[in-house]
This record gives sequence, C-alpha cells and structure tokens, in this order.
Amino acid sequence: MAAMNMNREQFDEMIRSGKTFLVDYWAPWCGYCRKIEAAYEAVSETWGRSIPVAKINIDEEEQLSDSQGIEIIPTLVLYKDGKAAATLRVPESRDMIEQFLTDSLEAASETSDPEPSRVYDTVIIGGGPAGYTAALYAARAGLDTIVVEKLSAGGQMALTHQIDNYPGFEDGIDGYTLAEKMRKQAERFGASTLYAEVVRAKLEGQPKAVETSQGTIYGRTLILATGASPRELGVPGEEELTGRGVAYCAACDGMFYKDKTVVVAGGGNSAVADALILSRIAKKVILVHRRDTLRATKIYHDLLQETPNIEFCWNSVVTELHHKETLTGIRLKDVHTGEETDLPCDGIFVSVGRKPSTSLFEGQLELDKAGYIAAGETTETSVSGVYAIGDVRTKPLRQVVTAVSDGAAAVHMAEVYLAEAGR
Repeated sequence: MAAMNMNREQFDEMIRSGKTFLVDYWAPWCGYCRKIEAAYEAVSETWGRSIPVAKINIDEEEQLSDSQGIEIIPTLVLYKDGKAAATLRVPESRDMIEQFLTDSLEAASETSDPEPSRVYDTVIIGGGPAGYTAALYAARAGLDTIVVEKLSAGGQMALTHQIDNYPGFEDGIDGYTLAEKMRKQAERFGASTLYAEVVRAKLEGQPKAVETSQGTIYGRTLILATGASPRELGVPGEEELTGRGVAYCAACDGMFYKDKTVVVAGGGNSAVADALILSRIAKKVILVHRRDTLRATKIYHDLLQETPNIEFCWNSVVTELHHKETLTGIRLKDVHTGEETDLPCDGIFVSVGRKPSTSLFEGQLELDKAGYIAAGETTETSVSGVYAIGDVRTKPLRQVVTAVSDGAAAVHMAEVYLAEAGR
C-alpha cells in the first residue's frame, strides 16, 4: 500500500477524527527525502494495513508544515488523538522508522524472513554505485544475487546534487536519478533487493551468513559495499545541534538557509562543491579551512574566484558552536597563532572527509590504518570469497566511476572463486 499524498484538507480531517496516522514531511528538492523514499514506501506496505501512512510536500503545504514546527526534512510525525505524539528526524534506515513506530505504538510490525533454506551465489551488502554495479554484473552472469540496503539505492551518491564527471551524461545527472537507474538495471536482469539493516555478518566458512533485521540470508560469496559516512567536527554540542544549525549535506538542507550566512568547514572537493551550491541560496558563504590553500581540484578554484558571496577563513579550525535553540555562531582558532575569534552565522555545513563503514567486519577482516578494508584492484580481502568495493576499501581515489569499476572486478573474482569451488 503506497503512502498517500496528503493535503491540508485531508490532514485537518484526520486530526479531527483523532485517528492515528504517520506523515513524512518532504520536498522534491531534498536529496535525503528522495533517499528515504524506498524505505518509507516499504514501511507503508507493512504498516499501511493498520494505520494510514502519508506524505506532505512542504512546498505545496508551507503553512501547514510551519504550523507543525517542521525545521528539517525529512521529518516523520506520528499523530494520535488529534496531536503530534512522536517525531523522527532524518531516519537512517527502514528499521529505524519501523522501530520508531513500534516504540511509539507499542506494537511490533509484521515482517517476514527471506527463505531460510536459500543460499545465494552472492550477497551484496550496500546499494551504492559499487553495490548495484556488482549486482548488475552478477545477475547478467547468471548468479543468484541479492543486495541488502538499509535505506535506498545510491549511498552518498544519492545526496549529490549534480554529477558532471560520470561518463555518458553530457549534461550531468543528479545522484538520486543515477542511483535509481543503476538499481532498475540490475533488477531487470534478476538481482533482488532486501531493504534491511545488517546487524552481524559471518565471513569465514561456507555458506557465509548475513544477519539482518529482516532475517538471516546466506551466500557463497559476499561483496562488501558499505561505503563511508561523513566525519563529524568533533566539537561539543555538534550532535545536539544537528538539524538546528549543523548540517552535512548542502543539497539536502541548503534551502533552509536562504538569504542567511552559512559556514562550510573543509577544503576538499566536497567542501567546495557544497560552498558553490550554498552560494546560490545563502546571502554569504564562509569557507573555513585549516590550511592556507584548498585541497580541491583546480576547476573548483576558478569557480570560487568567480563567486562574489564566498569568503575564506584560512588556517582556522572550529573549536566551539555558539547557540541558543539553534546555532548562532562559531568560534575559530588560528592553527599558527592560537588566536581565537567568534564568527556569527546561521548554519555550518561540515565537509571534513569520510569514515569507512567497517564496524561489522572488525576482527574478521584486515583493515588499514585508516579503518578501510585492505583490498587491492582485485577487490579480494583477507577472507576467501569476500570482496570489498567502493569507498569502503583501500584505494587512492574514491569516485563513482572507481566504485562501479570495483563492482565489475569483484564479480569477476567471485565467478573464479565459485568455479574453483565447484558451484
């Protein structure tokens, strides 16, 4: 049962009725809203038999969203007895949404386990560009293939506003659309997708086991495409202020800072791309970097120089976040002199790198000093039949094009492994 698109009249009617219902406040320009769409629809299929599940476009119902105090999207609100009973902001997985509902309604959701006796030729953990390329190659090779993804296709790519360096799209393409194309292409050849969160994985032996929130699945080979997530600044109050002045995705949350002053912390390609996106929305963008030159590629340097509302704070790091209910400013420290200054601002976008998602595999696989899975161009890991692809593995360049290359290489190696094992 698909989530219904709800307008103000329908919302008011539900409130008057006192019924229990769930609403996702979203907008078409919000990358993360699109990223959770598949997971939210899956939740709607499960819970829609017991409570109405709806979506409200804040662009079309601006007064309604304002009256409900929606400050960040996506925000999920459960209404009971004519009022908001519980709120979940920016859910990270389908399971987080279901747990939110279970806790709020004090009732367990109905789930069904995958076939317990089935052993897939390959199980792919992660549905980013690397994962779905692997799924495409594996399915076309006749391998029984499943992708386990906690939220929706694309990973971090799905939050990218514009991709101009992926071959074949002369006008560029947004990350969410590219991700959906990759998923549909893989599924056209027979790959399947399970929207669930992996809680444990047994990599050694045969078959290899992946325990998920939707049950345990088994595979003769495993392909790990868990990617990497944004690093935090690591300053006090950062977590509490997330969504209230602290953000990690300019394409997702930039519209909340229209005509305001924002800071971007970082100096790489992602930080500069965020600054350029924000320059089209905010009144002023201040790029804070701990060095006196950017690490970003030269093409970005030229664009920055042509953008009049971008300023720079060199040789500086953020040490404090000033706030009341929301962020009001930051404190900067000069890395050479130690001098500290206060900088008023309405928001800060953190873009200081990524951390690999490898906690599931610690103690089972060899990791490098930075925590990435040790795997070369063959994508083979320290465990036979297990392959690491995309941003999660040791590599000099992490881009969409290198991720998809990894996916193809991993399936080739998996085919060799299965042939030698006498599949």
